[in-house]
Amino acid sequence: MTIIRTVEALREIYQGVSEASLVKVTDRLTLEYRRMIEASPFLALATVGPEGLDCSPRGDRGAVVRVEDEKTVAIPDWRGNNRIDSLLNIVRDPRVALMFLIPGSNTVMRINGRAVVSADPARLSSFEMDGRHPRTVVLVTLDEVYFQCARAIMRAGLWQPENFVDPKDLPSPGDLLQAAKADFDKESYDRTWPERAANTMW
Repeated sequence: MTIIRTVEALREIYQGVSEASLVKVTDRLTLEYRRMIEASPFLALATVGPEGLDCSPRGDRGAVVRVEDEKTVAIPDWRGNNRIDSLLNIVRDPRVALMFLIPGSNTVMRINGRAVVSADPARLSSFEMDGRHPRTVVLVTLDEVYFQCARAIMRAGLWQPENFVDPKDLPSPGDLLQAAKADFDKESYDRTWPERAANTMW
């Protein structure tokens, strides 16, 4: 097995960065980048902390982030599992990376920056949804923003219905939990989960 262990050896393999790959990076949201990000209802949030790395999904009705200004986006922290892995990381290490997906588009947007966790009452109230508020809001200051090459989405055929997987062909959430804990009651969990999720979306 040949393991690449130096920057020089890696760059020897990957030569010829195109101009577009370099000039697409900006340190603030252009109007066009803002339009793309505001079209996204879903992002993956990557964080780092003393225990290691974490990457978690974030989704919303409409835009998954609110653009505060050309250097700042806000992510409401809606109902989840209360593990708060991402938030625990952010309060100890502000570095974050965001990857936005836009259903139907092969263009992926990315943001790298620094984040803080806000519990400001006025800010929480501004995100009201169905009479409820997030408990915190993640504020991300952009260091760089750019779009990703579309080839990964194109190779995956991510938005092509013929590639969609029937959930019935996959393990259920209860199956996954029972695999981790043999005596877990997967039948009860799978039976009650859809209604519980629908009633606790926000």
